[in-house]
Amino acid sequence: MDGTVENRNKLKTTFPLTPQSTLGALLAIVRNPLDALPPAIFTEPLVFSKTAGELKVYLADPALIQEALVKNAEALGKGDQVRRALGPALGLGLLTADGAHWKWQRQSVAGAFRHDKLLELQPTMFAAAARTRDRWIEMGNGSVDIGHEMMQTTFDIIVETMMSGGHGIEVERVEKGISDFLRPTGWTFALGLLRAPEWIPYPGRGKAKTAVKFLRSSLLNVIEARRGHPDERRDLVNKFLSASDPETGRTMSDEEIVDNLMTFITAGHETTALGLAWTFDLLARHPEIETKVLDEIDTVTQGEPLNAELVSKLTYTRQVFSEAMRLYPPAPIITRTALQDFRLGEYLIPAGTVLIIPIYAVHHHASLWSDPEIFNPDRFDPEAARARHRYSYIPFGAGPRVCIGNAFAVMEAVAILATLLQKVRLAATEPQPAKPIMKVTLRPDRAQRMKLILR
Repeated sequence: MDGTVENRNKLKTTFPLTPQSTLGALLAIVRNPLDALPPAIFTEPLVFSKTAGELKVYLADPALIQEALVKNAEALGKGDQVRRALGPALGLGLLTADGAHWKWQRQSVAGAFRHDKLLELQPTMFAAAARTRDRWIEMGNGSVDIGHEMMQTTFDIIVETMMSGGHGIEVERVEKGISDFLRPTGWTFALGLLRAPEWIPYPGRGKAKTAVKFLRSSLLNVIEARRGHPDERRDLVNKFLSASDPETGRTMSDEEIVDNLMTFITAGHETTALGLAWTFDLLARHPEIETKVLDEIDTVTQGEPLNAELVSKLTYTRQVFSEAMRLYPPAPIITRTALQDFRLGEYLIPAGTVLIIPIYAVHHHASLWSDPEIFNPDRFDPEAARARHRYSYIPFGAGPRVCIGNAFAVMEAVAILATLLQKVRLAATEPQPAKPIMKVTLRPDRAQRMKLILR
């Protein structure tokens, strides 16, 4: 917060607004919210605009992002648009909750994401990746939808690590359900911007509601079965079942546990799967980089199966995944709403303002990255990374609400890449890469079919 009344009086309270057509913005949001970003945010540190009478601040300056999301974290909430878009599926889980309710949920599961706990999960990651690898080898030199393949692999991992197998949850139906839920989110964002009643119908609403009902009921069955037959499994379900608020002693209801399992399943497997799919596509289009990755994997593993020690040595492979997430951040935009007036640089931002951190624009910003459209994993060489502002690269968000599973995701991605690329390469079947579109996460506008080439 700002400090003194005298200091507050020195702050600017009028803003240089960038003209933005409300109708144009709404149409872009429905089609692809990335198209609704003001073009100036790819070159300027911040941009102010008004849409439907609502003040928006777009932030691309790493120092301002740090000031907003770290220094002023308590002055910001998730906001009504996030609730409208994600609340029906995720309820008030970690991604959507605010205040004390978010804090105690976060504290209750933080221990499960310590480094030593993540190392215990690596054998599950290797096993799931090996099943995908073996299936590919059996297919020979066929072709696959790499997005679907990665969804299946990461779902296998998330269900095994979070729910010890999931008690027969149908992978295909869950994947389809998540897609059906996310597909019309452009409409929910646009209608939220207009403050339209939530009952208004829109294309895809019926399918989305059906998908949410299926997803939540499937997870509720898992919770009820576990409550009926408690055991000593050390997975996330048992973490939630035993969690209690240290201040009040309250425990999570079944619905609250479902909220959080939905959050981890949708956010936890979808984002990593997308990051991996974009990575494979990039490698296929940059053979010189692919060769360096394959050489590193072969040198480090010497043909032996992966283990935790070997994965930790795959530094260039990790750089490749980091660079893929720079170009195609799985969560391309995060938003916050000011709960009270707060200082941001030389401005006094009023309560009710919507802050938009367009991670996609930050990662492609002309002042932060040289040749920002070029795929160059050397940007994440340790020395180069140290020279950048910490908040110029934020694929997992920033501040107290940084993704709790970020280390899990990177560890998982490197394990999957190395396990698959030991035996198989992939070649693009389309001359041009798919266009990224935002449906909460950053998805390709078409299936990314790739040809398998056995090594």
